[in-house]
Order: sequence, then structure tokens, then C-alpha cells
Amino acid sequence: MRIMGLDIGDKTIGVAISDPLGWTAQGIKTIKRTGIKKDINEILNIINEYQVEKIVVGFPKNMNGTIGPRAEKIIDFCDKLKGRIKLDIELEDERLTTVAAEKMLIDADVSRKKRKEVIDTIAATYILQTYLNRINK
Repeated sequence: MRIMGLDIGDKTIGVAISDPLGWTAQGIKTIKRTGIKKDINEILNIINEYQVEKIVVGFPKNMNGTIGPRAEKIIDFCDKLKGRIKLDIELEDERLTTVAAEKMLIDADVSRKKRKEVIDTIAATYILQTYLNRINK
């Protein structure tokens, strides 16, 4: 079963996909946001291309576990996405995933420009891999 991971930001959406067995996550692209309908259509195209059966979305809780404005935006986006698909959408705590992705890219000596291009895809991969590790214990 293929699972899609999403890191939804205001300007971009990082996308990752699991292998067919659901063990590993691979980043596939960063979607430049242009409007909710186009954003969702691009996600639907990826769902069809990879035969995705479930979606995991990074959920940006505050460090104290509360839900802030960014998390509310994610809930709103997921509600709109649910209106277009019949797949399960699960929220995965994403606190510090972008920080971890940035650190990994810095440690790998990736240039600042290149980091900006791939950070959301790497964060989506972290979100999905965290989910896969949890369900495959």
C-alpha cells in the first residue's frame, strides 16, 4: 500500500511517497502553491500516478502541544482535500521536522539555494518516515 506524505506550507507543499510495502519514504517533489484548486489537482495527479491509498499530513503543533493558526490552516486544507478524495488522511506531529531536514542538508554541505528548493520535500519525507516507523513497529 502506497502512502503519501505532505508538508503543507504557505508557499509550497513537499511531497513524499512510500515504497509499495510501506516501509520507506522517498521525497518526490515540491509543489509551488498557486491556488487551492490547482494545489489539490496536483496532489490528485500524484495520487493517481502512484496509486496512493492513504495520506499523512504534517501537523504543526506548538511546542507545548497546542494547536495554533498554522495547524488550523492544515486542518482547513485537509477538509478541502477530503471533499475531493475518498482516502484516509492522517495528521502526523511534525514539530521540528523542518529543523531536522535543514540540519541534515547543512551537514551534507548543501548550498543555501539548493536547501531552499528541497527543504519541503525532505520535511515531507521525515513526516512520512516517522509515520511508517510508528505503524510498522
